[in-house]
Amino acid sequence: MSLGWKQSFRNFETYLRLEKSLSQNSIEAYLNDVSKLERYFSETGGDVTPAMVTYPDLKAFLGWYGTDNKNTRTQSRVLSGIRAFYKFLLIEGEIDENPASLIESPRIGLKLPEVLSVIEIDRMIDEIDLSKPEGHRNKAIIETLYGCGLRVSELVNLHLTDIHYGEGFVVVTGKGNKQRLVPVNGKALKEMDIYKKDRDRLPVIHDQNVLFLNRRGARLTRAMIFTIIKDLAAKAGIRKKISPHTFRHSFATHMIEAGADLRAVQEMLGHESILTTEIYTHIDRSFLRDTLIMFHPRS
Repeated sequence: MSLGWKQSFRNFETYLRLEKSLSQNSIEAYLNDVSKLERYFSETGGDVTPAMVTYPDLKAFLGWYGTDNKNTRTQSRVLSGIRAFYKFLLIEGEIDENPASLIESPRIGLKLPEVLSVIEIDRMIDEIDLSKPEGHRNKAIIETLYGCGLRVSELVNLHLTDIHYGEGFVVVTGKGNKQRLVPVNGKALKEMDIYKKDRDRLPVIHDQNVLFLNRRGARLTRAMIFTIIKDLAAKAGIRKKISPHTFRHSFATHMIEAGADLRAVQEMLGHESILTTEIYTHIDRSFLRDTLIMFHPRS
């Protein structure tokens, strides 16, 4: 007898955590993708278990899901999760054939991430009120995001023991709990050091080894980092659609524009594939044009 959705979800979650060593955020994303397929059968009246799903069923699901979700990136993300789920069921022997193997992903155009200029980043930093208790903390957050190119999840999980002042490196725990050494500039290290004095004055500290804390002495959430950045962007009059990830994009773009080696940037960002890093070579066409004019013998 084939397993129902709930048990299959539990087994899939265990597989992602123990065998794939994925972070909780990644696991939740995969489960959320597959839950959409379960919802489709629930809403269309199909009494179907995961093992009973066929290729035509998946085609019908994509048509149903695409009606309200036109974004091809969103569709591709959901399909990726469903593919992983059925690959798992095949490994477990729950199915003999993978119905998702022949499903084609929707074509996705090259979407270039939003990037802040150095002047815009400075404007945001200038808007930080250093007289407030959280002032130096917020400045250290911006300098660390931009100075190291971190993901927001990596930032909120930074520990005091991850910072090596003498060597100028931070130990970053990225996706899949993989650790990497990332060089950190003197500006970011200085702001961290100033903030630590304010941190030590907190009445209570619940997360003793966590670097960035809220006023209650607990680890900052990703949502709080997002709010801090949105508020600073608004005060600085920046109309771009930005998030904590924008500083990561800006870090990579500015590094490559300055002539940094692509593989070095890949290592610092923690990208599995250099193809992911290569998107930053497409961002600033005016920079490429100026480079050609300056260096090409025919210019």
